Amino acid sequence: MAQTLDHGPESLHFRLLNDFQRDFPLCPAPFAELASRLGVAEGVVIRQLEALRHEGKISRVGPVFAPKRIGASTLAAMAVPPAQLDAVAQAVNRFPEVNHNYEREHRYNLWFVVTAGSEGRLAAALGAIEQAAGFSVLRLPLEQEFHIDLGFCLNGGEKGGQKRSAPVAREFTPPRPLEELERRLVMALQEGLPFFIRPFQVLAQRVGCEEVEVLERIRRWCDEGIIKRFGVVVRHHELGFRANAMLVHDIPDAEVERVGNFLAQAEGVTLCYRRPRVLPDWPYNLFCMIHGQARADVEARIAALRAEAGLGSYAHEILFSRTRFKQTGARYA
Repeated sequence: MAQTLDHGPESLHFRLLNDFQRDFPLCPAPFAELASRLGVAEGVVIRQLEALRHEGKISRVGPVFAPKRIGASTLAAMAVPPAQLDAVAQAVNRFPEVNHNYEREHRYNLWFVVTAGSEGRLAAALGAIEQAAGFSVLRLPLEQEFHIDLGFCLNGGEKGGQKRSAPVAREFTPPRPLEELERRLVMALQEGLPFFIRPFQVLAQRVGCEEVEVLERIRRWCDEGIIKRFGVVVRHHELGFRANAMLVHDIPDAEVERVGNFLAQAEGVTLCYRRPRVLPDWPYNLFCMIHGQARADVEARIAALRAEAGLGSYAHEILFSRTRFKQTGARYA
């Protein structure tokens, strides 16, 4: 059956990118299930996903793990003289613990995420990064989650025609240690599903267990919130979302939960969370991310959000991204 590969809402290309960022079928033959829903052959689905990954439009098909539910992670920033920024960014990129690294418009101009298998390994990685880069690292670990998704609806509406459910703010407790089987499964999943007819069977062979155990463990992690979503992980820049702004506020502690819950439900907000102030250098404690296709649209959305939430009297800054130095999946082992 011939298929159009344009970007219209009915194209196979579009539907694979848009419709399966979550609620991916967790069954022995998931690509056959996708093919059945799309009305094409299983091989067509697998080839298209391979092509999308080759083109850089998706990074993988697999889990997005919730931060700090396994391992340890933190957002980090450096203030780097502009003339040294490229060299320092490349030094930071060499660490496998760094999975995102961006230049942003601010005195703190290099922002990156560091993930490791434990708090001890995270601290060691941060110390090594400081030594390699020659600049101190501002550490901003997650304290409270209001909304973390990073799924992108490509037709301008809520994904799948569904509105977001009311957010539940989550305080973080230390994660339980992973069993050996779980640790091996996390390592196998870091690269995403292999594009084979029975991908979970391939993972089971790598891990050393049965296919049914892999599927049961993934389903349990989804139910427990350890996996935020399982599906196609798109690369937003390649799909036209190039106006990427981090909006930060200094909100009185007693008001953070109210404001965070409001912003978490707002259209266009892909991330919303509380992080610590680091005085005197960093006075902001509430972060959210807004992605759009044009800077003017994102600026207008931020102005509207601040007005709707009554934030006019609270100090804030908008840090647009300039350069993407690195964007990969988190590596816990």
